[in-house]
Formats: sequence, structure tokens, C-alpha cells
Amino acid sequence: MEQMKNEKDYSLIRIKDLKVFAHHGVFPEETEKGQNFFVSVDAYQNITDAATLDELILTTDYSDMCRHIEKFLTENTYKLIETAAEELCKSLLLTYSLVESVVVEIKKPEAPIGYPLEYVSVVRRMSRHKAILSLGSNIGDREKHLKDAIAELDKEAATNVIKVSSMHETMPYGYKEQDKFINCAVEVSTLLAPKDLLVFTQGIELDHGRERKEHWGPRTLDIDIVFYDDLVYGDGTLQIPHIDMQNRYFVLKPLSEIEPGYRHPLLNRTVMQLLLELEEKIGDSANTDL
Repeated sequence: MEQMKNEKDYSLIRIKDLKVFAHHGVFPEETEKGQNFFVSVDAYQNITDAATLDELILTTDYSDMCRHIEKFLTENTYKLIETAAEELCKSLLLTYSLVESVVVEIKKPEAPIGYPLEYVSVVRRMSRHKAILSLGSNIGDREKHLKDAIAELDKEAATNVIKVSSMHETMPYGYKEQDKFINCAVEVSTLLAPKDLLVFTQGIELDHGRERKEHWGPRTLDIDIVFYDDLVYGDGTLQIPHIDMQNRYFVLKPLSEIEPGYRHPLLNRTVMQLLLELEEKIGDSANTDL
């Protein structure tokens, strides 16, 4: 199965060809009669503590994972094994918090396609991603907007809040004729792709009455994706790393609390280096930490 390309010291828990009788397929005879599937899973996690202390509680119980795989595939029905593999990846990552990445292969040896073959299969890999978000508000109860938004981020099963900075009151950026902002930075672990994460955060903004009337104008809530792993990406709706973040004190100051060593993939500077360079240029006397 696929090797994990990651500099972190992960180990591999492997389940090979678990036999599951289930009812997935396009044709009625497949969903009615069922057939055998063989499922292999590579689950990547750090097992150093478990290996050192020899304690099951510190690792993922592969017998429990086998039960989970069987239960998931027998209680759900999909036309395509592509969908089954996708949803099983999600389910495994949501269920087993120690697992950072999974590769799932579902083999279908009895595929009714009229050719002699050993099996057809689909392989899907899915990982947790680190995203750094910048939150701001300058309308209404500013702190409440931010705290409620953080709670909503953490409530989503596919996105868990890992770190939260303190709140910082900052001067408005760009358009100066408006009230001061309160800003914070949040680190999340997410299964959502960047565009899906954008849609999710924009939904939270709308729930807080966000209106996009003018560029850099007042807002009840603003959530920006600053970093997403080491991704460099841009289109008409989303740019990662966030554009011009190196010149935005309200982004760098909170972010320096939770990820001072995070390195900008284009500028090759850490967050702390970018903050110090910005403070040398503009100073921070106009900003008041709460």
C-alpha cells in the first residue's frame, strides 16, 4: 500500500485483507444478495509512548478497528466502492483520534464485470490537516462573536480546535474610519479540504450577520484561513497563505502566541520573524492587548 511521505516520526498499524460480507454495488443483485469485500487499512500514528510504556490505552486497538470497519461496511450501503472507501476513511479518522493519516483499500473480488480477474479495488488516502485561522470583529459584542465562532469551529466533527490565542485589540487595517477590532488566532485540525473549510467558515460568518458591503469595512465576524499545512494555493476566491499577512499586525501578533515557529512557505520566514520585522517598520504602540 501507499507509503506515507511525512517528515514526522509516524509508525504504521496495518490491517490486511479483512473479509467483510456487505451489500455495496450498482446492480440490484449486489445490494440484495451481497458479496465479499476485502479491506486493508494503513493507519499512521506516533506509537512511541505506547511502545515505551507497553500500554494499549496509548495506541489504537486494531481489534477494535476491525470491528469498526466491519460494522461500518455492513450498516451502510453504497453504489460505488469509491464512496465506501471515502466514507470509511472519514469514519476512521473521526473515531480514532491518535491516527493522523489512513490509507484504505477496498477489494471487490466478485465484481460482476464479465472478465476473469483476481479483484478490482479502490485505494483512498486521507489525512488530518493543520489550518491556522485569523478571527476578527469590530461590531457588537466583539469578544462574544469570537468566542462563539471558536465554539462553532470545534463543534464540527471534521474540525477540532487545538490552540487559541488571547484576544488582542487592534487598529483597523486599510479603511481607518471604523471602530477598533478584537482579533485572535486559532489552530485547528481538520479533515476538510481548503475550499470546504472556506465554505464552512463563511457559513459561521453569515450566522453572525456578516455583510460584505465594502472592502476592509466593519464586520461582526471575519474568519480568514492564514495557513493550511504548507500549502501554496490561489484562485479567485481563496489564497493560501493569506495574502499580505506579513504586513498585518492583527494577524501576526495573535498567531505568534500559538505558532511562533510556523514558517511561511513562500517568504521562508517564521511567524515570529515576520512579526519582529513588522514591528521594526511600524511599531506596535497603536495596538492594545486585552
